Amino acid sequence: MQRREMLGTVMGALGAVGVMGAGVGDARAATQWKLATGYKPETLHTQNIEQFARDVEKATAGDLKIAVHPNNSLVKLPEILGAVQSGKAEAGEMLMSAMVKDVPLAGADSVPFIVSSYKDAHRLWQYQSPLLEKHLIDEKGVVPLYAVPWPPQGLFTVKPVRTKADFQGLKMRTYNATTVRIAELLGAQSVDVAAPDIPKALASGQIDSMITSSLTGVESQIWTHTKYYYELNAWIPKNLVFVQKKALDALSPATRKAVLEAAKAAEERGWALSEAALRASVNELRSHGMTIDRISPELSKDINRFGEKFSREWVRTVGNDATRLFVPFYTQAP
Repeated sequence: MQRREMLGTVMGALGAVGVMGAGVGDARAATQWKLATGYKPETLHTQNIEQFARDVEKATAGDLKIAVHPNNSLVKLPEILGAVQSGKAEAGEMLMSAMVKDVPLAGADSVPFIVSSYKDAHRLWQYQSPLLEKHLIDEKGVVPLYAVPWPPQGLFTVKPVRTKADFQGLKMRTYNATTVRIAELLGAQSVDVAAPDIPKALASGQIDSMITSSLTGVESQIWTHTKYYYELNAWIPKNLVFVQKKALDALSPATRKAVLEAAKAAEERGWALSEAALRASVNELRSHGMTIDRISPELSKDINRFGEKFSREWVRTVGNDATRLFVPFYTQAP
């Protein structure tokens, strides 16, 4: 099953859970917004944004129309925050970890081995959201609308791994400083490989393990070269959809309310879509003969220690905001 078909199945199964409220339009000319995203039309995030735009148009009786510009067609992904600030686009979407140079707190969900489930990730977002909102509004003039996670990062290997010692001699695909550090902590050899080059790197033996999402595994047809997938849930990164505060404030109160209600529905729908995409992609891996497993208790202990190490380092780097986020996250855990 290809990724487009899989996501289409997921969307159909969940249905369009949108804001279909009463019309709030008036005699004024319709307001037009542009929403820029770097992701392809078939991704779960872009499909969710398209539904959000339809919900807004219907709820406002056409008073506000949002044109979605996917796949870097309006603005390149790293430039989207600046484009929304300047008004080149009224709204945009970015991977939150791509915003860390402007707002360090946005990197919380990419600190490895902090969350281990969607429930953890959602609880982290509840603490992170108000802190992030303040920074974005006060410093950047943009308002967060909603956030949706990607499926969690799992572990693919060519052989079974039960302990840290099993990583000795493995060549692990890395693509940023964090993944290089994880490879070092596990005792694996770090090999820099871009996502499009994964199949070739596996076929040539350049790599024999990697941490990435099950969706990427399906897209790369990883079962051709690897047989094991461990539900590591190393981190659960999120995309953030946001709008220029000036553009939001310019709306009528009724239209603004409709946007915020549609955003709330989009967040709920998006989290459900992400979980459904995870189940579908793992089932696809299993259908091709891959062994799906959880990491062993012994390896889990090492991973938890890595999480503590990464979180301490991140707190030292980010400062007080990180403390205000992690203290309640850890101390108020259920």
